Amino acid sequence: MKTTVFDIVKYILSQTGGYISAVKLQKLVYYSQAWSLVWDDKPLFDSKIEAWVDGPVVPDLYQEHKGKFTVSIDDFNGDVSNLSSDNISTIDEVLKAYSDKNAQWLSDLTHMEDPWLNARKGLLGSQRGNNEITLDSMGEYYSSL
Repeated sequence: MKTTVFDIVKYILSQTGGYISAVKLQKLVYYSQAWSLVWDDKPLFDSKIEAWVDGPVVPDLYQEHKGKFTVSIDDFNGDVSNLSSDNISTIDEVLKAYSDKNAQWLSDLTHMEDPWLNARKGLLGSQRGNNEITLDSMGEYYSSL
């Protein structure tokens, strides 16, 4: 069964105390997708990721938490049982590496990395944009680290 971004979100929230800032959640989802491409050779979910001013954002997820600073596990429909053991291992490694960082640190990190930088080419720093961060650009960049 194909997992959705909301299955990933449910799992992340179940592992991080049930609530988290919306910005931090977006970055943890982004890094879960990135490292799945490298470690598992496939995407975790189909939703596209865009290069917004504050870093990578999954618009499908944003629509569900728009207007909220903090989100809770109860804010989302998703089913953790859709995740494979590989999915869970990947997300667990991402959480080990990134979940102790705050949202601003994670956002700043994405701003130094090629997938976001390349998708923002031609846009001013504070200019809104919805250019896609492609799976290819993510896989290429993160596999080189």
